[in-house]
Amino acid sequence: MAPQVETNKNVTKRQKSKTAKLASALKEKQNILGVEFAPIDIPLERRLQTLSVLTWILLFFVSGPLSIPILIYLFFYTRLWIFVIAYLTWVYLDRETCERGGRRIDWVRKWRMWYHYRNYFPIKLVKTCELDPKRNYLFCSHPHGILSSGMFSSFMTEAGEVTKVFPGLTIHGITLRLNFMIPLFREWCLALGLCSARKESMSYLLSHPDGGKGVVLVPGGAPEALESHPGSYVIQLKRRKGFIKLALQNGSSLVPVFSFGETEIYRQAIDNPEGSFVRKIQDKLTSLLTFAPVLFFGRGIFQYSFGILPQRRPIFVAVGAPIHLEKIEKPTQEDIDNLHEKYMKALSDLFYAHRDEFADPSHEFKIV
Repeated sequence: MAPQVETNKNVTKRQKSKTAKLASALKEKQNILGVEFAPIDIPLERRLQTLSVLTWILLFFVSGPLSIPILIYLFFYTRLWIFVIAYLTWVYLDRETCERGGRRIDWVRKWRMWYHYRNYFPIKLVKTCELDPKRNYLFCSHPHGILSSGMFSSFMTEAGEVTKVFPGLTIHGITLRLNFMIPLFREWCLALGLCSARKESMSYLLSHPDGGKGVVLVPGGAPEALESHPGSYVIQLKRRKGFIKLALQNGSSLVPVFSFGETEIYRQAIDNPEGSFVRKIQDKLTSLLTFAPVLFFGRGIFQYSFGILPQRRPIFVAVGAPIHLEKIEKPTQEDIDNLHEKYMKALSDLFYAHRDEFADPSHEFKIV
């Protein structure tokens, strides 16, 4: 009987060893044919984070183009046509809201999804100084990156608790006026606090007599997305002076904002150095389409090698000290140039003051 008992013990040990190896394999990444697959045994929290980012990307890329086909279907093929007519009438009557402060809905900005979205990277809003709520502010975010994920999380949602970090301020993002002409999609934009990017719309907010208003814009715009590559921060700013004039005309304070890590979450599929044939084509298309035709990739839902999801890389959104201005309704070119130089220095100072803490010191920083 003793040998049989010993045999049973050995079998049990082998079974435990196999179970342990299987459990270990489930928790480890698997490389199959050069594709790095995610472990099967992933905590629920991380799965929710991935789902939240995927949902955001689908809302960003898909909800707009699908809005009109959905309404057409409801109008012609269902009994809901009367609601479609009523809604489109509402859209027409409500067409100026995006230029009069918008209609943000706080409970949408506080969706639990946005907290999972923030924790996916993670993204942290960094306050470097106090902002007087009696003033109006023009927040200028750099770099654009591919999708401006850090700016979105920090200012368009309450995931970073921006209203607690800067109490007394109501901060709005801006987007193309065209987006507010797309049924259904416009409601999503308005709920997040977005307003039209037209000068009149921004001036409406920046000239608020009681202060407490903020506008977030990305001066580099779509062309700066073409500069987004891991390991470098190339900021398109030297020829960007429209926001400087806007701030002077409204007497609003300029606030530099830098998103450390924004360029690390995606890679471009095609190398596009300045002056290359690919870059020339991209520049031409950008000027025609108003958005950058960037071929980018990150990771997938179940693997880390390619896909539309961003890589998990920390992003630190540092909000710098404001540059307070006196209102000049008709600023001269000298006024604009002087403030532009001052702003570029403030942005550079913000980057170097926090580079060692939030980024790799070897990463390139260049204003072009």
